[in-house]
Amino acid sequence: MCGIAGRILAGTGSVGHDLVELMDAQEHRGADSTGFAIYGPPRDTGYVVRGMGFDRKDMESAMEDLLHCLRDHGSDLLGEPDIIADRQRHYCFRIEISDPDNMAAWVADADTLTDRIEVQSCGRSLEIIKDIGGAKTVADKHGVRDLVGTHGLGHARLATESDVRPNASHPFWARPFPDVAIVHNGQITDYFTWRDRLERQGYRFLTGNDSELIAVWVSDRMKAGLTMGQALKLSIGSIDGVFTYMIANADGIGFAKDRFAMKPLVAIDQKGELAMATEEQAVRRIFVGECDVINYDGPSLTGLWGVGNRAMAA
Repeated sequence: MCGIAGRILAGTGSVGHDLVELMDAQEHRGADSTGFAIYGPPRDTGYVVRGMGFDRKDMESAMEDLLHCLRDHGSDLLGEPDIIADRQRHYCFRIEISDPDNMAAWVADADTLTDRIEVQSCGRSLEIIKDIGGAKTVADKHGVRDLVGTHGLGHARLATESDVRPNASHPFWARPFPDVAIVHNGQITDYFTWRDRLERQGYRFLTGNDSELIAVWVSDRMKAGLTMGQALKLSIGSIDGVFTYMIANADGIGFAKDRFAMKPLVAIDQKGELAMATEEQAVRRIFVGECDVINYDGPSLTGLWGVGNRAMAA
């Protein structure tokens, strides 16, 4: 039932505002939680880290432990943490950090703290913001409408098999790969088989959500030398299930649909700007004039959308 969306601008602009519109239009598909992956202007050095702590009473201690872990890996804060909290027990944070000596090693150590605090995205460009509630609720709390960038993803979640928790919501970061995020509508039926294989390769998963697995699966194939386009095509025959997913990095957004194409995806492309969503009425929030809609309804489909002059390799 979940709703997904993607947005690409011709240049840096109000991508946060547009993603809120796309997800507000699909709130009926699931309001357990809503999330956004925003790709802002990329940094030459340093990373933006977004995450969540699970008990505000433990916030000072948990943040201090995360900072010690960061310093153990040759990194440090580049400014004061930004803490977002309300009446919920959990809290969210945003920090800017210098480059760790080894990203994967730092993430692995930070993940030992996940019973108290969790890193949910890390990138030179990427910021993942997700929380419980509908699009407007999450956007108001986190200032999503004001976030600028070139492209991004959105997700409205109806929890089915995994917990209704803010950290179990989409988008998911492909840990520990910087700047890779995914949104997904559907179900992976061989989830536990693939999870076991990837865990034996050293990857760690923080939830039981199958979308988290797809993000790491695609990133692992790209690490092995495939282009994103090749990894997307391989996923159709390698992963069993009914799915449509969109995966993004700093260069753009790709999508894949399973062999039966049960989960819809529509898009409008006008002069290098795109809006993609589960439902046509959502993309009409962005393009309100006369325009043609692309309906990706065939089986075994994949596609790539680049940003600006940064082409995505097929």
